[in-house]
Amino acid sequence: MEMALAIEGGTVVTSRGRRRAHVYVDGGRIVALSQEPLPARERVDASGLLVMPGMVDTHVHLMDPASTDREDFPTGTAAAVRAGVTAIVEHTHASPVRNVADLADKRAYVAGRSRVDFGLAAHAWPDRIDEVPALWRAGVAFFKVFTCTTHGVPGFDPGSLRALLDRVAGARAVALVHAEEASLLDVAEAELRAAGRLDGALIGEWRNREAELAGLGVAGMLARRTGARVVMAHVSNAEALEYVRREQLPGASIAVETCPQYLTLWEAEAMDELGFRKFTPPARARSQADLNAMWAALSDGRVHHIATDHAPAARAHKTDGSMWDVHFGLPGLDTTLSVLLDGAHAGRISYEQVVGLYSEGPVHAYGLPRTKGSLRPGADADIVLVDPNERWTVADEDVISKAGWSPFAGRTLVGRAVRTYLRGVLAADGGKVLAEPGAGRFLSGGGADAR
Repeated sequence: MEMALAIEGGTVVTSRGRRRAHVYVDGGRIVALSQEPLPARERVDASGLLVMPGMVDTHVHLMDPASTDREDFPTGTAAAVRAGVTAIVEHTHASPVRNVADLADKRAYVAGRSRVDFGLAAHAWPDRIDEVPALWRAGVAFFKVFTCTTHGVPGFDPGSLRALLDRVAGARAVALVHAEEASLLDVAEAELRAAGRLDGALIGEWRNREAELAGLGVAGMLARRTGARVVMAHVSNAEALEYVRREQLPGASIAVETCPQYLTLWEAEAMDELGFRKFTPPARARSQADLNAMWAALSDGRVHHIATDHAPAARAHKTDGSMWDVHFGLPGLDTTLSVLLDGAHAGRISYEQVVGLYSEGPVHAYGLPRTKGSLRPGADADIVLVDPNERWTVADEDVISKAGWSPFAGRTLVGRAVRTYLRGVLAADGGKVLAEPGAGRFLSGGGADAR
C-alpha cells in the first residue's frame, strides 16, 4: 500500500517517550509508525527535528463576532497554526454561548473562518443553570464559570456555584473555573480608587493573591462535595497550587491549568509596562524562586496542562485610558509552544512533558476526541515538526495576532515549530501560513450526542 505522506528520520515524541521512527499518513490519519521505510507518494526529511502531535489550546478568546478589532478566527487561528497549534477551544465573553441556539449560531458562523480544528465552550450564567445538560449533549467542550463578575459576565457566589456544580456533575460535564473571590476584589478596588491610584502596581493589589486563594479554596471544596469535574483556570503561583491540592487529595476531580505568563513574567513589570501587563490573575513572580516553583509544578504533575488564555488587545486598547479603563488580556498563541520548548531546552521540563502539557493533557481534561493530541495509528494526522535548537528572538512585528505585540518581545527562545500539518495537509511551513479559513472542523465535547 502506498501512503500519501511519509515523515522520515525524525524523533517521534509522545508523553511516554521518544524514538526515531518514520510516520506514515494516508486519508488524513496516521497509518503507521515504522522503523523501516514504506512506500509513499510524498516524503519529508525530518532529520534533526522532533515530530510531535499538534498542540491543543483549550483556553482561547478570539472575540469573534463581537470584538473583531481585537481578534477574529481567521487571524487568531493563523497565529495558532504557524506556532504548531492544530486545535483550540474558544469562548468569547462579548458574545457568549448560553443555550443550544447560541451554540448552533456560533458553529454556523465559525465554520468557514477557522484554519484549525475548534471546539466551543459555553458560559455558565447564574440564572440559566438548567441549560447545562442540553448544552453538554449538544457538544460544548466545557462551561466557563466566573466566581466574580468580570468582562461583563456575571459571577457565581458560593450558593449559586454549588447549584451549578450539581448540574455539571449530574450531566457528567466539565467546568473551567475562573477563581477570584468577588468581595475581596471589590474591597480592594474601592480602596485603590479612593486613594486615586493609577500606577501599574494597582493591578496586582486589586486582583490580589488572597482573592485567588479564597476563590480556589471555595471552588475546590464545592467540586469535591458535588463530585463535579473541574479545571481551575490560569492558576498563577505555587501557593495557589497548594490550595487546589488540599481538595485533590481527598478525591476532588480537579485539574490545574496554568499559562506561560506565570512561568516567565514578573509582578514588577506592571510598573513600567502598565496596561500591557493588565491580565487577571496578574503575574505573581517576585523572585526567581517563584518562577522555578511553577516550572517544578509542570515537571512533577501538579499542573495538568497549559493553555494560553489568549485574549489579545491591540496597543490602542492597552493605552487609551487609565489602568482602570484599558482592556484585560495578553496574546499568547504565537509564542506558547516556543516558551515550553525553551523550558525543555533549559532542562526545566522534558520534551515529553511539552507534549503531555500542551497536546495530550488538554484532550484528556475535557474529553475531546481521542483522535487529537496523539501520534498513534488511527489518530488525525495533526503533526508539528519542531527544531529544538532554533534560537530566535521574539519581535512584535513577527506577531500574527491582531494584538501586534507580545509580552515576550525581545526575549530569545530556543525551539520553534517549523512545519505544521492538519489532518495530513501542510498547514504552515517555515513561518508561512498555508491553511485557509474553513480548513478547521468542529470538535464536539465529551457529552455530545453523536461522537
